[in-house]
Amino acid sequence: MDDKIYDDKITEALSKNFKDVIDGLGEDVNREGLVKTPERVAKAMQFLTQGYDQNPDDIIGQAIFHEEYSEMVIVKDIEVYSLCEHHMLPFFGKAHVAYIPDGKIVGLSKIPRVVDAYSRRLQVQERLTIEIRDCIERTLSPQGVAVVIEASHMCMQMRGVQKQNSVTTTSAFTGLFLSNPSTRKEFINLIQAKLH
Repeated sequence: MDDKIYDDKITEALSKNFKDVIDGLGEDVNREGLVKTPERVAKAMQFLTQGYDQNPDDIIGQAIFHEEYSEMVIVKDIEVYSLCEHHMLPFFGKAHVAYIPDGKIVGLSKIPRVVDAYSRRLQVQERLTIEIRDCIERTLSPQGVAVVIEASHMCMQMRGVQKQNSVTTTSAFTGLFLSNPSTRKEFINLIQAKLH
């Protein structure tokens, strides 16, 4: 997202709000290091929530191909950056996404783009996991979908319980990943393996 993409009206409105926040915290908003901070934060927030302007179904729909491949397809270690909706603090980690095609495959780059589209919103990890799963299920109608996300949450590490090494893992499955334990086990084994 470059300067041409930022909405000037939104930037101006958010800048005023962030100026009030800085002032409310007792800082001098006219101090040299803070003069441009409200505008920078306004633009950063637009960047970090740009997923609201993206339709994940359309992202997948741009690159669906008919193919008779019917084995598991996994894209693992997809970087995830999001903001928790409770404190607007970052959470970040890795997503692992798999599906078993049923006559249709998708261009591999579209799966990380779907992850980004949902993660660049105010989120909770549990909903993020389900939204990614449901998008792939809805658009590809595969034999099954599996999503696992592992993330560290700044709202737990910087504040609250302040547990620095905690990682939250969420999972969501459909189809063969639910009904066939060996398929689910194969997925878990493959995302844990270091094959590269």
